[in-house]
Amino acid sequence: MKMKHVFIDTDVILDFFFDRQPFSDAAASVLSLCETKQIKGYVTPVILSNVYYLLRQNARHQTVLDKIRDLLSILELANISRKVMLQAIHSNFKDFENALQNYAAEENGQIEIILTRNHKDFKNSKLSIMSPEQYLRGFHSK
Repeated sequence: MKMKHVFIDTDVILDFFFDRQPFSDAAASVLSLCETKQIKGYVTPVILSNVYYLLRQNARHQTVLDKIRDLLSILELANISRKVMLQAIHSNFKDFENALQNYAAEENGQIEIILTRNHKDFKNSKLSIMSPEQYLRGFHSK
């Protein structure tokens, strides 16, 4: 069975770091699957920048950088190229940041699923959109 490639949206990463119940357990499980190399997870630099900014509100600079480095040890980066940027600008997405995430995931060519709790924001995506909980139910039923 080939490894699944999934894009992990900002909300899932923040659920994990801020222990946002009831979502944090599923977020932790998805990241654990990445850490154990059962799936390949992706984020963009935009997500990491946003996570840095939000975590920095309550933690020291170096502590937050350590958390970002830990994330990068288990996740890959999806590129935001000029093409991706222009697709996002000209898209029907209501949220520019979500458009960037979507087109970076699509452009990657290996990513099949976007894991997010914002289903409605990705309704224009060509990729499968699932919550972490939905994905984990399917993953564990195999």
